[in-house]
Amino acid sequence: MATANQRGQDAHERRTGPGPEGSDLHALAVQLRRMNGEINRVVHGFAGAHTLHATDIQALAAILDAPEPMTPGRLRRHLGLTSGAVTACVDRLERAGHVRRVRESADRRVVHLHYVPEAREAARRYFRPLAEAAVAARTHFDDGELAVVARFLAALNEELSHVASDGR
Repeated sequence: MATANQRGQDAHERRTGPGPEGSDLHALAVQLRRMNGEINRVVHGFAGAHTLHATDIQALAAILDAPEPMTPGRLRRHLGLTSGAVTACVDRLERAGHVRRVRESADRRVVHLHYVPEAREAARRYFRPLAEAAVAARTHFDDGELAVVARFLAALNEELSHVASDGR
């Protein structure tokens, strides 16, 4: 009798073909799902320790990674949320001491979201094991291999950004 995993593998091979390309694609998908699960496990631990929602953590990451000060409107578009949901998210983050709203001096209507330095340092300490794991994994690859991985991940993220959240 086949296990559920074997039945899933058989179904996958029927969709992608049994050749090396289908097998490589399946192995890559498995590893990406596993990595996503491991990162989510740590992220959910941080959210729980700080009484935040998973969406709040996504918002913090967007604020941290933004090339310029984040606005609630850009955060709404980035997260794919309604205005009300983003306001509730920012309110939670502000109450928890993670972000502060700053009104632009030239135009008081413009609000920038800033990651509070002490909260950023707390997040840095919490997520340090993820950075250390990346450093440890990096030792297994040369610079050329890492450049290919980085290009692949950038291309995958770009493609994923075009996938509708409703699965279409």
